[in-house]
Amino acid sequence: MIQSMTGYGKAVVAYKDKKIHVEIKSLNSKALDLSTRVAPLYREKEMEIRQKLAAVLVRGKVDFSIWTEKESVVDATPINASLVENYYEQIRQLSERTGIPAPTDWYATLLRLPDVLARTETEQLDDEEWLAAGQAIDQALGELTAFRRQEGAALERKFHEKVDNIEALLRSIEPFEQGRVAKIRESIVKGLEQIPEADYNKNRLEQELIYYIEKLDINEEKQRLANHLKYFRQTMAEDQPNGKKLGFIAQEMGREINTTGSKSNQAEMQNIVVRMKDELEQIKEQVLNAL
Repeated sequence: MIQSMTGYGKAVVAYKDKKIHVEIKSLNSKALDLSTRVAPLYREKEMEIRQKLAAVLVRGKVDFSIWTEKESVVDATPINASLVENYYEQIRQLSERTGIPAPTDWYATLLRLPDVLARTETEQLDDEEWLAAGQAIDQALGELTAFRRQEGAALERKFHEKVDNIEALLRSIEPFEQGRVAKIRESIVKGLEQIPEADYNKNRLEQELIYYIEKLDINEEKQRLANHLKYFRQTMAEDQPNGKKLGFIAQEMGREINTTGSKSNQAEMQNIVVRMKDELEQIKEQVLNAL
């Protein structure tokens, strides 16, 4: 089953007084191009996060974010009262000695001084919180994978439609192919008859005609193209990432269609080939987004 590389997933898990948010977005890319934005508390786990993402997502341009949000009102930053008093006393005494006017807004002045606002202790990541964060990551990955499968199902329907169209066009060539041998013979003989007093060996003519027809024969190209179309369908049904493989098969299909076009000496056949190329081009455009 085909999966798209385009996807989006998010999850929110509550843990104590906070919410852990995870968001993952992915677009198509030739390989895994992973960009992460990790909250400082989970920075030590970034390598583990990357390994988990790579194992599930395989390919694509992926943006991953994890951050926390406090649910309760955050306590005001503690003020170092003794230090404020010490600063106040020093400034007041300095003003009296030097005559420099004291501040008119003492609070604004004092709160800007170093270490007045006490620093809170750095959070430490414990196993329980990391387990909750892991659940959020797994939920977001699950949503993104479901999104990819939904988009992949749409791609698969599109591919089946285009392959059906190419098969129908390939069958439509046959009536023109069957009648062109007689037309080629008629054209050559007519040209020879227009030459005054032309004398030609009919056996030699038949040999040259056979050689010419063999050069224009497209049975092998038709058979190979039919095999490629069948293999394309089989590959779509595989339960594994197959976007690159489908791209290679589409390239081989293009070679057979191009060769058929170069051997088509009738306008009707060339028109059919152009339509097959158009259907194949749409496959090539969409297969770039297949995982």
